[in-house]
Parts: sequence; structure tokens; C-alpha cells
Amino acid sequence: MKFNAAQIAELVSGSVDGNSNAEVFKLSKIEEGTEGSLSFLANPKYTPFLYTTEATITLVSDDFVAEKDYKTTLVRVNDPYEAFSKLLKHYNKIKHVPKASISDKAFVSNDALCFENISVGDYAHIGAHTTIGKNCVICPQVFIGENVNIGDNTIIHVGARILDQTVIGSHCVIQNNSVIGADGFGWSPNDSGSYDKVPQTGNVVIGDYVDIGANTTIDRATLGSTRIGKGVKLDNLIQIGHNVEIGAHTVIAAQTGIAGSTKIGTHCQIGGQVGISGHLTIGNRVGIQAKSGVLKNIKDDAKIMGYPAFDYIAFNKSYVHFRNLHTHVTDLESLKRKLNHD
Repeated sequence: MKFNAAQIAELVSGSVDGNSNAEVFKLSKIEEGTEGSLSFLANPKYTPFLYTTEATITLVSDDFVAEKDYKTTLVRVNDPYEAFSKLLKHYNKIKHVPKASISDKAFVSNDALCFENISVGDYAHIGAHTTIGKNCVICPQVFIGENVNIGDNTIIHVGARILDQTVIGSHCVIQNNSVIGADGFGWSPNDSGSYDKVPQTGNVVIGDYVDIGANTTIDRATLGSTRIGKGVKLDNLIQIGHNVEIGAHTVIAAQTGIAGSTKIGTHCQIGGQVGISGHLTIGNRVGIQAKSGVLKNIKDDAKIMGYPAFDYIAFNKSYVHFRNLHTHVTDLESLKRKLNHD
């Protein structure tokens, strides 16, 4: 699909400086621009590439002043990076959303309720008493169990598994091979020294506008619900245990693990490879640095790091001493020898 400079300017509230009819059909970095591509200039250090790029159209800031000749058509905007991101979303939506249809190779239960304009790919499975909202995309090889409820405009990518009784909101994106609603890790030791399975009878409830990364797993609750709030963004390879609650607009990076029954507040930012113990309460707007281990409750607005995690600034001050510990030990041994000699 092609767009001309005038159409792009309208999409990003910009103005054309050059040929309004110049057409593009792909995106590129400015240093790798080719004919027919759209690029952007946001970082001043890439300015030299503007004069050599083969990109047909380039987004630049309103106040950009060229120092020499260039071939590309400019679209002037307030923030080139933000405008390019907006165009990326638009391009991605057009590129990846298939036409509404249900594959002959898919299984859709006669007891399922599917609203209009949905797409169901090859070998997808939709179980009994499940509801799929308007404009949803169910990609090939997706498994959706029984009594599942999925809102409007949600996309579930190849190989994802949505198990019984799960509730997913509208405008969500579930990436490849995610598993939502599998049994939580519940075992009880018995007198023989082995373990008995604790039945996991709850479900998972996911709010609107949630993104869940590839191979991320969210366990069903033992009782009640594991809850993921509105606007939460989860990276790939995250494990969320049973009865965990994550507040609205919290973001979590890859390889983080959250043990059962922990409650995380709203607008938190959690780095990669963080481990969070069970039955904790983490406040709102908390920042947890990568590779931290959280073993106790955290108050609102805290910024923490380390294992066990504590105040971020205090950690960095302590790390200076730890890094120089060998010199401190040498100094202490020198003082001991001096005192003993005296």
C-alpha cells in the first residue's frame, strides 16, 4: 500500500516541504533509506545522512534548517520521533490485520459466540461457551478453551494458549506462544514426604489495552482471579504466579518472575530479570531496577535495586564501597600490622 507526502502530513499533523505527491510504500532508517521509503530525523547526530539519503520522504522537526542540498521530500512535524512512531503503529495495523474470515481448517464450537468481522486462522481452536468480540484476530494454531470471554479488537498471535474461564479485555495484544490460565504452582506436603496437588479453581482476568509478550505465562488463581490491570505492558518470557494482581499501566521487562499472591500497584516500572517473592504488596509508581530481588513490601514511589533490593541511591553509594572493598581490606591489614608493631 502506498501513501503520498500529503496523506502522511495529514496523519501526523505536519506540513509538506517538497513534492506533495511523492509516494512511499515502506519504512527505513535515514542512513539506509532507499527510493520509496519513509524515514525520520530526530537525533542531530544523524543530520549528515539527510543530505545523502535515498529515502523519498523524511520526517523532520518544524525548525529544521538545511545547510546544503538534499533530494528527499520533507514532512515537518513538532516531534519527528513521535510522528514516526505513530506512522509505525498505523503501518503495522494495516500490514498485520487480515480480512475477516474463519478458516475451514479451524475448529469453532457450535456453542461459541463470535461477533462480526473476526478472523480465525488455520488450526485455531475455539471452545464451547466462549465469546469472541468484534474485529478480533485469532491467528493460526491458537487454542482458546471453554467459557473464555475476549473483548473487541483484540489480536491473539500464533500458538498462544488461552485456557478455560479466562477473561481478556478489548484492544489487547497477546503474542506468540503465551499461555494464559494454566494451573498455578500449588502443592501441599503430605505425611509421606511427597506433595499433593492443590486444585487451581480460579481464572485470569485481563483488562483493556494490555500487551502480553511472547512465551509469557500467567497462571490461573487458586481461588478468585489472577488480575492484570488496564494498559499493562508485559515483555517476553515473564512468569506471573497464581492470584497475582498487577495495577493499571505497569510495565515489566523480560525474564521477570512474580510469585503467587503478590499485589503490584499502578504505573510501576520493573526491569528485566527481577524476582519478586510471594504475598508481597508493592505500591504505586515503584521503580525496580533490573536483576533485583524483592523480598519485602515496597511503599509508593520507591526506587529500588539489588538483592535483597533496597533504595536505589543507597545501593549505588554502597556499591562504590563494595567495588573498593579490596583496597579497604588492604588498608585495614596495614593498620593492624602497624598497631601490632607499635
